[in-house]
Amino acid sequence: MPASKERSARGEKTERRRPSKEVLFVQGGGRGAHDAWDNKLVASLEKELDGGHEVRYPRMPNEADPDAVRWKEAIAQELGKLRDGAILVGHSVGAAILLDRLADGGLERRLAGVFLIAAPYIGEGGWPSDDLRPSKELAANLPAGTPLYLYQGHHDETVPFCHLGLLAKALPRATVRGLEGRNHQLNDDLSEVALDIVRLG
Repeated sequence: MPASKERSARGEKTERRRPSKEVLFVQGGGRGAHDAWDNKLVASLEKELDGGHEVRYPRMPNEADPDAVRWKEAIAQELGKLRDGAILVGHSVGAAILLDRLADGGLERRLAGVFLIAAPYIGEGGWPSDDLRPSKELAANLPAGTPLYLYQGHHDETVPFCHLGLLAKALPRATVRGLEGRNHQLNDDLSEVALDIVRLG
């Protein structure tokens, strides 16, 4: 094969192997969350997606004591790096902050889907917050037409399972998945999340 055709063939193979979708994973809060806890969620997601997606996993500022304003600024910077059709995944308090940031509007990219894992409900019956708006106030301001998924384990020891029901009422267009036998970290298994991401096409 001529060298030019060989290079072309190699280039085509390389292009085919390039992940077709970007995934931004926003970690939860707590000391060591990025390197000792949520990194396992990211590893599970990457394994289940089997190389078809590029997963970005930035470190949020001062994870031991999350500040919603600073995290929203960091999330906004990461959103600006994404291509159209990106997928957002948030865990725990990171999911709540991500949701609040999305309701701010001003997104420059079209999103393929938003996936929130063990997200706390903010407001009456849930967690109070001076920095985040009540969850029920966000629905009308979220990106129109973007699929939204909620996941929580029945045995979540950090965010009470009832928060899932409260979020479902506040975000009526969301697909809701309560997972039996799973904890706050979904037992480090994001197979259901990955399957839903793949189904988006």
